[in-house]
Amino acid sequence: MRIFFLYLLLSIRTLNSFSQLETNNQSKLPKVSNGSIQRITSFKSNYVDSRNVDVWLPEGYTIDKKYQVLYMHDGQMLFDSTTTWNHQEWQVDEIATKLINENTIAPFIVVGIFNSGSKRHSDYFPQKPFENLSKEEQELIYKSNRSNNNSVFADKIHSDDYLKFIVEELKPFIDSAYSTLKSKKHTFIAGSSMGGLISMYAICEYPTVFGGAACISTHWPGTFAVDNNPIPDSFLDYLKMNLPSPRKHKLYFDHGTKTLDAMYGAFQTKADQIIIERGYTSAHFMTKVFEGDDHTEKSWAKHLDIPLTFLLKK
Repeated sequence: MRIFFLYLLLSIRTLNSFSQLETNNQSKLPKVSNGSIQRITSFKSNYVDSRNVDVWLPEGYTIDKKYQVLYMHDGQMLFDSTTTWNHQEWQVDEIATKLINENTIAPFIVVGIFNSGSKRHSDYFPQKPFENLSKEEQELIYKSNRSNNNSVFADKIHSDDYLKFIVEELKPFIDSAYSTLKSKKHTFIAGSSMGGLISMYAICEYPTVFGGAACISTHWPGTFAVDNNPIPDSFLDYLKMNLPSPRKHKLYFDHGTKTLDAMYGAFQTKADQIIIERGYTSAHFMTKVFEGDDHTEKSWAKHLDIPLTFLLKK
C-alpha cells in the first residue's frame, strides 16, 4: 500500500508538471526525424486563450493528394524530448512514419494543439458531466488541490469553448491551409490523461466532425481523489447517454497499471461495458491494459502504433 501511494504521489506531481508550459522552450520548434513541422504561433481564438499549434506533415506531403487528420492535445509533448519539461515525447513522427512506410496506414497529418498551461484542467474537463452535478459537488471540485496545495483549476471549466475552438476555428483553418480529407470519416482526435477525457467528450459532442477518438490513460477521477468522488459516475452516465453511432465511429481506450494509471482500471471496465452494451464491436472499439506501464510519454509512445493503426488503418 505504501508503495502504491508513493507511485500515486509521483504521478500527481507528474500531472502537475504536465500542465505547465515550459516558458524557456515553448517557442523552440521541435526537431523531427521524419516529415516536417510547421508552427502556427499563438493561434487566436474567440473562445479560449491563444496557443501554439504544431502541424506535422508526413514525408512527401503534396497538395496533389488529400490526407486524413489527427488532432492531438498537449501538442508540445508529441515530437521532441529536448523541448519538453520532462525530456520525454510521444515519438509521433517516428511511429507514424514507420506505419506509413509499412503501408499499414496512409500518410496523414497531425495537428498538435498546445495546452494552455495553468488552464489545462479547465480546458480538458468535460463540461456537461460537470454541470450535471449538484452545486455543492461542483463547489467541492473547484476547491480541489494538487499535491503542492495549488488549486487544480485556474479558471472555470470551459471545455465546451475549447471544443468550439477546435471545431469552429482550428479545423476550418487546417482544412483551408492544408490538403485534407475533411469528412468525419477521416478526422480523428486523441490525447492522454485529461486529454483522454476531452477526446472522449469531443467525439460525443461532435459526432459529425470526428470519426474516431483515442483516449489514452483516461483520467476518470477528474481530480486527484477517488473516495466519495462523484466525477467518474457523472462521466460514465454522460457516456451512456451520448455515445455516437457504433457503426460510424471508432473508440480506443487504454491504460497502464502503475503510478496514476493504477487508479483507472475499475472505471475503465465500467466504461468498456457501457460501450459494448451500446453495440460497439471489435471493428469499432478497442480497449487495452498494459501491465507495468505508467503515466508517462515513454509508456504512451511504446504502444502508440496500436491506436494509430486502429483509427487510421487502410
